[in-house]
Amino acid sequence: MQARGLIISAPQSGAGKTTVTLALLAALKRRGVKVRAAKSGPDYIDPTFHAAATGSLSANLDSWAMPPAFLDALVARAGEAAEFLVIEGAMGLFDGVPISRRSGAVADLAARFSLPVFLVLDVFAQAQSAAAVARGFATHDPLVRVPGVILNRVAGERHGAMIAAAIQACGLSIFGALPRDEKIVLPERHLGLMQAFEHADLDARLGALADLAERHFDIESILSAALPLPALRPSERHALAPPGQRIALAVDAAFSFVYPHVLEGWRRASAEIVHFSPLADEPPPEDCDACWLPGGYPELHAGRLAGARRFHAGLARFAETRPVHGECGGYMVLGRALEDADGVTHPMTGLLSHATSFAKRKMQLGYRQAKLLGQGALGQAGDVLRGHEFHYATLIGAGEDAPFAALSDAEDRELGPAGGRRGRVSGTFFHAIARA
Repeated sequence: MQARGLIISAPQSGAGKTTVTLALLAALKRRGVKVRAAKSGPDYIDPTFHAAATGSLSANLDSWAMPPAFLDALVARAGEAAEFLVIEGAMGLFDGVPISRRSGAVADLAARFSLPVFLVLDVFAQAQSAAAVARGFATHDPLVRVPGVILNRVAGERHGAMIAAAIQACGLSIFGALPRDEKIVLPERHLGLMQAFEHADLDARLGALADLAERHFDIESILSAALPLPALRPSERHALAPPGQRIALAVDAAFSFVYPHVLEGWRRASAEIVHFSPLADEPPPEDCDACWLPGGYPELHAGRLAGARRFHAGLARFAETRPVHGECGGYMVLGRALEDADGVTHPMTGLLSHATSFAKRKMQLGYRQAKLLGQGALGQAGDVLRGHEFHYATLIGAGEDAPFAALSDAEDRELGPAGGRRGRVSGTFFHAIARA
């Protein structure tokens, strides 16, 4: 059976896309449908909720950071393993950098894979005006098909009926209408939702969302409106090469931001991934030949990380002979010090000489292209990678290390050198997604 797909998007962030997506995924899983999910754009957190709802890993799909053939590879693999693929959009449907069809917008995916977009409308402060929004989105791009909408935060039966009549008069369908209910909102922190593993009641939450979908969505019509995934000829050429054949990967509440497609790509290249926990004061295993410290929330665990002496000593010993790389949070831990939100400074591993602060916050957010300035865990000098930054920490001491990469933004504006490298150790706030 050929897999079918659909996209859940919205006019803006905060409209309820994740709630709608999780409700649909949980309801389909309960029905025994073989469903997989994906997330457009750079996002570590939402895919973990998708995985909890479906029982399968959720890929990230990014039209700016991933070359088209690599996007095709990820969609093809998802389609091979499922009857339905549900893609959750990021931000608004057409939001991206001003580059046609490689903007990072959800619309790029809809056009490339000819998938229908179900538009989530937050109608908390609207009535019939929601129809004008729906009509505008449905007609904005002839290559992006919007068959209808799912309403969110509907005040009551009369409110929903008024909106539905106006939208249906535009020739669009109503595929569902969720009532206002603050109990179904997932809690957040500074980088997005609290992570899936932090919810002790996650199964109960997903069950409640499945119940909502069964009561308030027209699931049969949603599935009928889904379209077959196109036949694809994928390429693996742009996947990130593994930094070693046996990779020590830090995994715990402080280190959790690593993309599934990166790990899958390493495994497809015959690399083995071995987990260890710095928060549990574990050093990287000695039988590994590379160490990767991903992003996460070290700023929330700075005291415990500072006291993890076995981890510090073992990582220093490892770095004498083998590559160690840190992304974002991992980069912060590789530095000499980390200042937490209360202004308390904690010593870190000191394998690089910079210092960072979460007390002196400034949000850094955006796509990045990185040209490597030396050989290391991510490749050779001159290699070009695409990815992103998203952090609130700041450098309060740049250190004396050689820079890791020369960065530019999505519109090719040069941002200068960034990160650090010393010996076999490298680190940067830049999260790598794919080779350019």
